[in-house]
Amino acid sequence: MLKMEPVHVIRHKYYNEKMSIRQIAQEMGADRKTVRKYLRQSEPGWDVCVARARPVMAVVGPQIEAVLGEWSGRLEGKHRLTSTRLFRHLHEAGVKVGERTVRRYLEEKRRQTAEVYIPLVHRPGDEAQIDFFEVLVDIAGFRRKVWKFLMRLMYSGRDFVRLYERCDQVSFLDGHVRAFERFGGVPYRGVYDNLSSAVKKLVGLRNERELTDRFLAMSSHYIFEPCFARPGEGHDKGGVEGRGKTIRLQHLTPILEGKNLGELSERALAEVDRQWTGKVLKDGRRCVDLFQDDRARLRCLPLVPFEARAPHPASVSNSSTVTVSGAVYSVPEQWARLDVMAYVGPDDIRFACRGETVMRARLLSGHKQIRYRDYLGALSRKPQAVRQVAPELVGELGEPYGPLWALLVQTHGERHGARYLAGILGAIREHGEERVKAALTEALAEGRCDLLALRRFIPAAEVLADARVPEGLRSIQVEAAQASDYDVLLVNGGVL
Repeated sequence: MLKMEPVHVIRHKYYNEKMSIRQIAQEMGADRKTVRKYLRQSEPGWDVCVARARPVMAVVGPQIEAVLGEWSGRLEGKHRLTSTRLFRHLHEAGVKVGERTVRRYLEEKRRQTAEVYIPLVHRPGDEAQIDFFEVLVDIAGFRRKVWKFLMRLMYSGRDFVRLYERCDQVSFLDGHVRAFERFGGVPYRGVYDNLSSAVKKLVGLRNERELTDRFLAMSSHYIFEPCFARPGEGHDKGGVEGRGKTIRLQHLTPILEGKNLGELSERALAEVDRQWTGKVLKDGRRCVDLFQDDRARLRCLPLVPFEARAPHPASVSNSSTVTVSGAVYSVPEQWARLDVMAYVGPDDIRFACRGETVMRARLLSGHKQIRYRDYLGALSRKPQAVRQVAPELVGELGEPYGPLWALLVQTHGERHGARYLAGILGAIREHGEERVKAALTEALAEGRCDLLALRRFIPAAEVLADARVPEGLRSIQVEAAQASDYDVLLVNGGVL
């Protein structure tokens, strides 16, 4: 194709100098067809192409389609068909066709069957897209794979991000509760993959979804409509898919390091919010202003947030431990052999039994968490057990039990020192940890660690005020007995 300058020369010679097409072609060294073309148009351009006849493809096309039909059930995932493989098969079958022809046929077939994407309109308060993403973090010096929960308001582009140890239903529901609280309202629709935390199974040819009970309860609690992408078509919610990758690259790279996931989650969310606050769209609108429109259209939050914890009934063993999801937890010794209810959260578990509750950090399957504070009564009666768990026990009790145990071992040895420590544990059960701790501090200041000295420093129990005694019991007098009162029961030299 000639450049712009020769085009003007051709037109000038023809219209102004009255030269013939043949003369111009000879002088310019161009084809007469090219000269005629630029006499019709004042600048270079492409003519609309007309499909040419392809006699070879008319013969080979049906053969290619036959091969594709035969192999259709054997192509899936990364086992995709390439033009090189198809050409080799046709060549081995004696079909005379070029590899370029096969490649163009496959390109055209993929073009014709490719999905056409529709530009969508996002309205204030209408839609949020939700998903989980894998990320890496460094916690206490160890690199771990965790899960990033992301909810994105599609109109204003505001994101909620939180990191979780597990990609389970409890974390999924907890992320919703926290996101709605952060946004100050609930969108009308949530768009999801067909993840197992929300979808129990697909039903029928139309892929109707049977939702999980907990997810259905949560969506009913906040009164929003759950919507789902087509199976295997994650781009149906492309807004959150692309944003998940961007957040990992912009805010979680280099790999975050910290003490725990809660701290890292707050840092990541603050960084995402800070960047979003200053964002301006190409049309000049600010995202913070769009969020005000979003906020005005969101549904109001219910008076009480949804309980994301999952209830699990469990039984306490003879050793006062409970197993939940493969992890073992100790509970107070008075719960031994009883049934408890474990309310499992993303980071901790609340155990409830007969009106009492205790909290425990949630562990991974196969791990064990034993708190020897739960066994003070049993340990006070088992000095040998105290000796075996003394370092862990005094570590849980804190000061001054560490120096006390060291002094007992130094003075009496581990065997007898464990007996003294067992007696002190009995005092804790009787008088309470704070009173015994204060008495120990004073006794150790004087260099004493025996029980007789300890009793001297434990303040007397408070006398129950009359006002705290039920009126019906105030007239009852309880007299203290003496050892001599029982002498009448002794006969025959002190034998009952």
